[in-house]
Amino acid sequence: MTSATGHHFARPGNRFWPVLHLSGFTPRLLKPAEQQELLAYGLGITNVVARATARADELTAEEYVEGGRLLTEKVARLRPGWLAVVGVTAYRAAFGDRTARVGPQERTIGASRVWVLPNPSGLNAHWTVATMAAEFARLRTAAQA
Repeated sequence: MTSATGHHFARPGNRFWPVLHLSGFTPRLLKPAEQQELLAYGLGITNVVARATARADELTAEEYVEGGRLLTEKVARLRPGWLAVVGVTAYRAAFGDRTARVGPQERTIGASRVWVLPNPSGLNAHWTVATMAAEFARLRTAAQA
């Protein structure tokens, strides 16, 4: 769906946009087509791997590693306060950290701190909207400190 629309987390059942709102990052529920409005809230959005797939397990290890390298370059250039990576499996593969867990990471990219958030895909059923929103809110609180 992302490939067809050009918008992140565009599949109707994806929980990203509701979680982003419930966690306090946005004052209202945004639609995927409104993703450019994130910039007004001091947020950016990109992919670890640019190739759209229906499932994360369709990506190769090489694609993740290259995506992590490119994302590192982008973060070093743009210097955000925080890099949030959605999906611990993607983070582990892209950054070679097999023991990473959801939450703040020891790794930094320059002065940018790193936080891993749960993947909002419906395939990640052990995280509910409420528990994901709580984790996103932890990052929001840390970013405001």
